[in-house]
Amino acid sequence: AGKKFTVSDILGLKALRLMKKRSFLIFTVSSLLSCIPLAFYYSFANLFFNNIGMEYVAAKQSMGQMSEVLFMLVMPFFFVRLGVKKMLLVGMLSWVLRYFLFALGDIGSGVWMLYIGILLHGICYDFFFVTGQIYVDKVASIEIRASAQGFIALITYGVGMSLGTKLAGKLVDMNTVDGVMNWSAIWWIPAIFAAVISLLFQLTFNDKTADDAKV
Repeated sequence: AGKKFTVSDILGLKALRLMKKRSFLIFTVSSLLSCIPLAFYYSFANLFFNNIGMEYVAAKQSMGQMSEVLFMLVMPFFFVRLGVKKMLLVGMLSWVLRYFLFALGDIGSGVWMLYIGILLHGICYDFFFVTGQIYVDKVASIEIRASAQGFIALITYGVGMSLGTKLAGKLVDMNTVDGVMNWSAIWWIPAIFAAVISLLFQLTFNDKTADDAKV
């Protein structure tokens, strides 16, 4: 008979024992908090581009997916030179830069900022999410590795993104007057949020053994 999976297995709760490790606890909390500002992009980037008059938005946003594939190919090159902490930090700071560019860019002379913000998706996603998966594989024993990956997915894509989506919706409403959205003010909020999380991660996370991980 095959192995029976419990609710604990599905939710990754067996990985909670890893929380005793300070670096994993900091990584988990940072991942959860980081997904709150990240949700602003997934929830409102398309509306933002359409609202300011960008044409062929879906096609232009697909450039982000193409950059994701490109950076996935070159990740091993960066990984062996930067290690886990710097890779994660670069991923976090890329979100700060992306929102900074969205806050300052426009459909006129500042449109290049919007395109760079879109193209940053490869670094934003690969350096943060994929590096996070590699880190989890490194610190979790083989018995709880799948559970640990499930737990982080629950924390990030589940809890973090859900909180972020709700917060983003409320903040967009707060920055909308007579149907006109103050996009600059809206994008500054996740930019600052992500910057604070990046700083705290830089100051508190330390797990040199994880740099032995291979892509």
